[in-house]
Amino acid sequence: MKVFHKPTCITCKKTISEIKRMNKDIEKRDFFKDPFSETELKKIIKMTGKKPSELLRKRDKMYKELDLENEKTDTQIIKLMVKYPGLILRPIIISKNKAYVGKVDAAKIK
Repeated sequence: MKVFHKPTCITCKKTISEIKRMNKDIEKRDFFKDPFSETELKKIIKMTGKKPSELLRKRDKMYKELDLENEKTDTQIIKLMVKYPGLILRPIIISKNKAYVGKVDAAKIK
């Protein structure tokens, strides 16, 4: 199981400790220190089954600064997510070719 996270994020910390309690093998990656490539992020987004705009943190200050309330193409959004990782909902958990994003009940992850 892979977890993409930010070490200071409370939701990330809770999710990681929940997964550890379940005795699952976990591979962690701080995507602020080791950012996503555009190709990698597209693959993850596809695994969630959601649109890129659904994976944005609307409370992030860059969200307002970049005027993301107004329509942007998926390509534009992905480029901005790569450039500003704070825009990406976290944590991202990948398990068996499925990606789960944000506040997720770790017990429901297969």
